[in-house]
Amino acid sequence: MKTARILALASLVSITMASGLAAHEDATNPVVIKRMEAMKAIGGSMKTLSGMAKGEMAFDAAKANAAVATIAENGMTVPTLFEANETDPATEALPAIWENWDDFVKKSEDMVMAAKGVAEITEQGALGAVLGQIGGTCKACHDDYRKK
Repeated sequence: MKTARILALASLVSITMASGLAAHEDATNPVVIKRMEAMKAIGGSMKTLSGMAKGEMAFDAAKANAAVATIAENGMTVPTLFEANETDPATEALPAIWENWDDFVKKSEDMVMAAKGVAEITEQGALGAVLGQIGGTCKACHDDYRKK
């Protein structure tokens, strides 16, 4: 059961990443592009973790820990990157971000805290918990503030 949940979350990460890549290429607003680049770095790190968890790529503790660090580092920039209500046809950001700013910032902080709370990853078996810990915060924000 636990393995099935890990694989489901890992698959969701892969699907989410694939849908966001094409939009990034079409953006023209520099502010939106910077936001998308930060989200792409976070998503790419989640994809690395999910790929290792699913066995699609070899487990590498250094890469796994670097992925978690990238999530925390980029996550800390999210409130600043989204502070200005900038638009672009390619953005996946919903207006609800600025209508519910405090909640958006809290969800961003939750992601950073989840990433910072991850103990050093030394084995592949730890990745399921890591994905659950961080992935839940990603989903909570995406459910409310990202176009479906």
